[in-house]
Amino acid sequence: MTAEDDAEVFQVLAAQLENEGSLSTPSPSDGELRELDPNVVPADVRAALEAILLVASDPVAPTVLAQLLEVSVETVDALCEYLTDSYAQEERGFTINRVAGGYRYQTSDAQAPYVERFVLEGQATRLSAAALETLAIVAYKQPVSRAQISSIRGVNVDSVARTLQQRGYIEEVGRDPGPGNAAMYGTTTRFLERIGLDSLRDLPNLSDFVPDAEVAETLEVVLRGAGEAAEFRDTGESAPDLSPPT
Repeated sequence: MTAEDDAEVFQVLAAQLENEGSLSTPSPSDGELRELDPNVVPADVRAALEAILLVASDPVAPTVLAQLLEVSVETVDALCEYLTDSYAQEERGFTINRVAGGYRYQTSDAQAPYVERFVLEGQATRLSAAALETLAIVAYKQPVSRAQISSIRGVNVDSVARTLQQRGYIEEVGRDPGPGNAAMYGTTTRFLERIGLDSLRDLPNLSDFVPDAEVAETLEVVLRGAGEAAEFRDTGESAPDLSPPT
């Protein structure tokens, strides 16, 4: 074997020893784990982690996440920290936080004033029966004026209309061309969102709530009979039989 052959063999052995040394390198420290390469973890694992935290009502323990995602707890910790840093760099309005022994989504501190405003406005009381009646009239009769609504309900609706307008359920959509140029009101997009409809065409047909002629006649007879019976009781006379025919 020549000197050149010996040198070549020595280089091969040196390369093998170097590779073996790299394989026996100690496991990365916690600090190294935090510097997670996103390419190391499959994208579907990252997406699954985000989806789980999004629907969870309570913080999810790392061990639970590790079992669900079929990865190590260390990978879960590193991935959550990587996502947290990514959200901060992108200036997102949310982040992943470690609380109560688990991870959860929460809003970033910078958005606290806006979240507080939203929460406080969301604590409004439910609409009263009068407001619901007025809202129904506007939904089916729009565009309609306050005077027209009052005529249908038989009471003044100024206060109720203002409340509905402040809540964003109705808005001014025009002016009546007649005397006085009264403001005409209609429903808003928020109204459709809250009742879960795509458009006003999806409103239930009013005829579905109107009894047919036979039922209406029966109700009229019964109600009139009850009123006359009370009148006869006051006079001491017997009331005639006004029950509907069978």
